[in-house]
Amino acid sequence: MKLFYTGPLVNAEMLVTMLERHGIAATQAFADPAAPDDGDLSRSAQVFVPEPDFDRAWQLFYAEREDEL
Repeated sequence: MKLFYTGPLVNAEMLVTMLERHGIAATQAFADPAAPDDGDLSRSAQVFVPEPDFDRAWQLFYAEREDEL
């Protein structure tokens, strides 16, 4: 698995859902697993994708879209 994103938990959860809809089996974990799970949606989380799917995931979410011009 390769790190794809680090940011607020609320964004990480949405990203995992969107990646799964594109057939990419993403996982998430808290950036600091020792911190208490107090339900804070801004808590830092990380999203991991399988290495073979990393380039496709990057294209889906970070590449510039020419059709938006």
